[in-house]
Amino acid sequence: SFGKRGLGYPVHELTAHLREILGLQREWRVLIIGAGKIGAALANYRGFRQRGFTVSGVYDNDPAKVGAPWGESVVRPMDALEEDLTRLDAPIAVLAIPAEGAQAVVDRLVAAGVRAILNFAPAQITVPGHVNLKSVNMAMELEGLSFALSNPGYLDEGAA
Repeated sequence: SFGKRGLGYPVHELTAHLREILGLQREWRVLIIGAGKIGAALANYRGFRQRGFTVSGVYDNDPAKVGAPWGESVVRPMDALEEDLTRLDAPIAVLAIPAEGAQAVVDRLVAAGVRAILNFAPAQITVPGHVNLKSVNMAMELEGLSFALSNPGYLDEGAA
């Protein structure tokens, strides 16, 4: 509905409309829970800022990591999570912690007002209906690639 018959799409207008539809016309504050290797990679990923996502805090329960610089943030203690959320207005959290204890951390995030969670923890997480949850299971993604490599043409044959 954004194009004109015979003329195509004005790219700048289409880009603006798509950003609006995706909710990217504003800045989104994101918290990263877990200052391990995955958390570090995410905190230092420059593509987030280019797309309107700002890492507003990194949290960990390891006293050796608390206070250390992490990307553009400083690792904060998990004890500060709820208090920080009341002033940060960060509706998105990225969970990059071990499976044990992941649900308890998610419950804390939800109770403190987080409305969207990207889960890298290798755990089955449940959230209430008003919270959006996306889980990233890297092992399962690799299994899908393994299947594709081991069964070339499977999807093509199945579609026929």
